[in-house]
Amino acid sequence: MIARDLELVRDLGVRVHFGRLSSARSVELIARARAEGLPVSADVAVHSLHLTDMDLVGFDSRCHVRPPLRGLRDKDALRAGLASGALSAICSDHQPHEPDAKQAPFGDTEPGISGLDTLLSLSLHLAQAGVLPLMTVIERLTCGPAQILGLDRGHLGVGATADVCIFDAEMEGLLESAHLRSRGQNSPFIGWVLPGQVTHTLLEGRVVYQRTRPGKVSLAL
Repeated sequence: MIARDLELVRDLGVRVHFGRLSSARSVELIARARAEGLPVSADVAVHSLHLTDMDLVGFDSRCHVRPPLRGLRDKDALRAGLASGALSAICSDHQPHEPDAKQAPFGDTEPGISGLDTLLSLSLHLAQAGVLPLMTVIERLTCGPAQILGLDRGHLGVGATADVCIFDAEMEGLLESAHLRSRGQNSPFIGWVLPGQVTHTLLEGRVVYQRTRPGKVSLAL
């Protein structure tokens, strides 16, 4: 479908964004199109940068996602696409579900991962593992998505909107279901030790979240 849509872009000159790429071939097509100067962009779901079809052993319904998990070669290509700039953004592909939605046989369960809670930590994990430079990871989470949407956001500078997330990239913690803020806790990453603890969040220059000490959160609403 991507190849077909790219032909339409060539013919019509319209701008197109492709979401949640999952295969090496998709990355190849997008990279070639961008090199040709076509007005296209693409993102990848953060879970596709960590999981492969090998994680489907045992048919864990928490790994039932759409598009489906691919092979190791695809995961490596997605990571390389982020590093090269062929892929401009990392997305959470946040799809929370009630527990019952994941309790049926694998094929009958609802696809999707509750991904917003782990977006930052899983992205920082890529930097920690030496897959991507830390600044590249931050760019793909901030100004990269903003540029796709045509927004003057996701950067710091004089006159810029002070929407800021301050985090400790070195602080690690065991992810437990109780840590997830989402009403859906369908995450295959529960039990992983992940880096990155948010200490402050600013919205238009105003502190709306502050981590006072482990286990305690202060909100300014």
